[in-house]
Amino acid sequence: MGRDGRYRSWGRPPAPGTQGAVRLHWRDEQLQEGGGPFLPYGNGRSYGDSCLNSGGTLVDLRGLDRFISFDADTGVLRCETGVLLSDILGRFVPKGWFLPVTPGTQQVTVGGAIANDVHGKNHHWAGSFGHHVRRFELLRSDGSRLLCSPRENADWFGATIGGLGLTGVILWAEIALKRIDGPAIEVESLRFSRVEEFLELSSASHNAYEYTVAWIDSLAPGPGGARGLFFRGNHAAGHHAAAPSRRKPGLPFTPPVSLLPRAAVGLFNTAVYRRPRRKRAIVHYEPFFYPLDAVPNWNRLFGRKGFYQYQCVIPQDQAEVAIGEIIARVARAREGSFLSVLKVFGNRRPPGWLSFSRPGTTLAFDFPDRGRSTLALLDTLDEITDEAGGAVYPAKDARMKARIFERGYPALHRFERYRDPAFTSDFWRRVTSGDTRQGAANA
Repeated sequence: MGRDGRYRSWGRPPAPGTQGAVRLHWRDEQLQEGGGPFLPYGNGRSYGDSCLNSGGTLVDLRGLDRFISFDADTGVLRCETGVLLSDILGRFVPKGWFLPVTPGTQQVTVGGAIANDVHGKNHHWAGSFGHHVRRFELLRSDGSRLLCSPRENADWFGATIGGLGLTGVILWAEIALKRIDGPAIEVESLRFSRVEEFLELSSASHNAYEYTVAWIDSLAPGPGGARGLFFRGNHAAGHHAAAPSRRKPGLPFTPPVSLLPRAAVGLFNTAVYRRPRRKRAIVHYEPFFYPLDAVPNWNRLFGRKGFYQYQCVIPQDQAEVAIGEIIARVARAREGSFLSVLKVFGNRRPPGWLSFSRPGTTLAFDFPDRGRSTLALLDTLDEITDEAGGAVYPAKDARMKARIFERGYPALHRFERYRDPAFTSDFWRRVTSGDTRQGAANA
């Protein structure tokens, strides 16, 4: 919740309409009858409007923040879904365990990680977060409770993973952690100057490196179409002295305008690309996985209008051409993305019906909201993505049209049968053309 008392999303799109809020503190509590429409709310790290519910009631789950059990032989953790990923890491990394999959911030809840089926730098090895969820309990608006797993209520399991919080409230979940020797990551960085070269590096790194990701210069892609830095790494064997990120001072207020003008972003990108660097290094997991977490409230750098994060996935047989075209369009538009990330997903089948991550190449940008020019660019990127048979990530979206969402998620109509009739969101109303039809499966 913001200091002004309003629940917002991380991208700070236009303020939502009036939202009520209730907070669950115990797993045996029920939702207030007639208090909906409801929507679960974790830590507000979704970028767009999938965590907003204008005219409805948010169910704040940060009060459900307890660890329930842990099996030290198998690594299976049961916890309430208001637990932050940072809470898990803080407790279990010293014991030799790590998250099986982690997104680019540790400040998300377990419930949010399931509802958005988050992915990380190791998708080609481990798939998405949902692949490592063993079981959870789902509370529906009618008071019913369902135990869901790949074998129990399997359809509810598939609908809820990646289901954007619309099937009910996840009260607790079991996830399987992975063993590690310590907190250090052995990482290598390589420069590249073409999309083709990035794809070659990804292919060559697939079997030997658990984590792979690339940063690209969106303002000066270079003659080869995409200059950038390719990072690959593994958990370091043995114990190494590695320091966590130093927490930097964050902005104590939101400035009226963006502090990231095009010229500054261009200079920053050039400096990052040309900066001398060690090809190999041993680093703590925090700066490797969560570099932006070291800057509290970094989203305020974009000013009061906020920003749009755009993330798409392109099927692999279309990736070289479509990704190259997207990067070229962004460069020509001079919108200036502060952070631009490129990654190849693996071939594992998505665990959720509305899961975003699937075989292909994914590309993400952060754009300051400059009004019509930014929205026009994003619409153009949608069309390129759609024509290539790709999809846009709902957790990052604040403006995609219904047609783009429907074409990217063909299981949408199957999912609608399992949506709780008392649950919706600003995102859902927008991408279903205002259709708030009640789900038929309410059991």
